[in-house]
Formats: sequence, C-alpha cells, structure tokens
Amino acid sequence: MRLLRLSWLAVPILNTAQQMFLKLGADHAENVHGTAFFGQMVLSHWFLAAVVAEVVCFVVWMSVLSDLPLSKAFPLSAVSYVLIMATAWFVFGEPVTLLTVIGTITILAGAWCIATASGSGH
Repeated sequence: MRLLRLSWLAVPILNTAQQMFLKLGADHAENVHGTAFFGQMVLSHWFLAAVVAEVVCFVVWMSVLSDLPLSKAFPLSAVSYVLIMATAWFVFGEPVTLLTVIGTITILAGAWCIATASGSGH
C-alpha cells in the first residue's frame, strides 16, 4: 500500500514539472511572436523536458488507475494545483494572495478527505 501512495504522489509532481518546463520554454521564447513563438517553443529543450515529464506521468497515471478507483484517484491528482502554485511562487516569484492560500488549504483538505475515506459508505 505504501508503494501505491508514493506512485499517486508522482502524478502531481510530474504534472508540476511539466508545467514548470512549459513556463520556462515560454519565457525563453518571449521575444518572439506569432507562429515563430510556437516554432521556437517546440524546438526548445524545455519543451522536450515537458513532453518527457508528460509521458512518464501518463505511464504512472495508468498504473495508479489500475490500483485505485477513478473516483479516488482523480481528486487526489488535484494536489498538482497546490504544487504548481508553490512552484510559481518559489521559482518564478509570482504573488500568492490570502485567497490563494485559503484555496490551497481547501484543496489539501479535500484530497485528505478523499484519501482517508472508507470504501463502505452509502
């Protein structure tokens, strides 16, 4: 069971990495506009890193889905919202408001409720 918990945690971590790589790629191509922007993005090493993170995440996600009901697995993936917000703050210096913190706490509380809920309720 411990390995299962670690594997579902890899999904939000990989989602966060993918979003961070995409942001870095977009920042790298910020002086280019139109179709040239997308061309530069696709050729960026950051974009390649994002694709690799997404492929690995997909494989891990399929493994998680084989062990957990979708009704539990999908809400737990919401932890990525929290990690992405934290990464935006720490790595990119984006502001975090009180409302963002309240939303983060709400998401974490919901994920905890789902993770600890018994499967025998009606």
